[in-house]
Amino acid sequence: MNATSTGALLLCRADPETVRPLAHLLREQMLLTRAGGEWSVLVPEGKPWRGTGPSETGPGSAGPEPVDRVIGGWASALAVGSTWPVLALWWDADRAGYTLAAGFRRPVGYIWLTDGTPVGEDEAMRTFAARLGLDPVLDLQALEELTRPDPEADAEARLRGLLAVLTRTGLILPTGLTPGESADRLRSVAAVQRGAERVEWAGWRDAVRVELDAVENSSLGPWVRGPRARAIATAQLAAGLPLLLWGARRRSGGWVAAGAVLLAQGALGLAYHRARAGAETR
Repeated sequence: MNATSTGALLLCRADPETVRPLAHLLREQMLLTRAGGEWSVLVPEGKPWRGTGPSETGPGSAGPEPVDRVIGGWASALAVGSTWPVLALWWDADRAGYTLAAGFRRPVGYIWLTDGTPVGEDEAMRTFAARLGLDPVLDLQALEELTRPDPEADAEARLRGLLAVLTRTGLILPTGLTPGESADRLRSVAAVQRGAERVEWAGWRDAVRVELDAVENSSLGPWVRGPRARAIATAQLAAGLPLLLWGARRRSGGWVAAGAVLLAQGALGLAYHRARAGAETR
């Protein structure tokens, strides 16, 4: 792995048309393209982890926010507003790892040092396999191999091994979107993929329109209509505000995005519910 490279990928277990509306709500410029029959990949165009933020060294000092915190927040933001899991892969000069987010459940992750030394918890791999519906014997065995010392496998090789297991779920990353590459390289590769599109923030009005269009054309049934949808929207509002405030206090862009997405999803859900109820009574 290039010791100076820092990069990240967001893998969503849904097609680009389904991912696009929620990706808009992240308010970040990204490239979206297909990654197999059941997966899409989002590639950040910017490098928010190189910006200023709270330093881990002490109060009052400034420093870049770690890439794993930024990308983990984005993954959680996408997952809480959807019915599909989101896998964030990240790496920098010192470490590499993943964060898997699925709905309101606590995200699970694993970390390797650059030389491949495992520093995560074995239970994380078992949870990872269960949440993605992987084979509890063959796939889990392959994943557990990644948690054992191996002087021949660095962090980049560990992430490639993880992706190799996920190919059995239909994940096929475009050639060149490889763990260990720099953010600039990832962006240039994603930009030339067939069907790739740029996702960027265009204001709340357009975001609401895109989201409502997606809801109207969806087939999620009780997730977007009926009493269950109203309860979910209310829960999203209740969870979104504290998360947004917590992220703002820590100056964490990823968790601010998660709170904002929850609030937006909850508000849109209630608005859609009321609009549908009003239309049905006329």
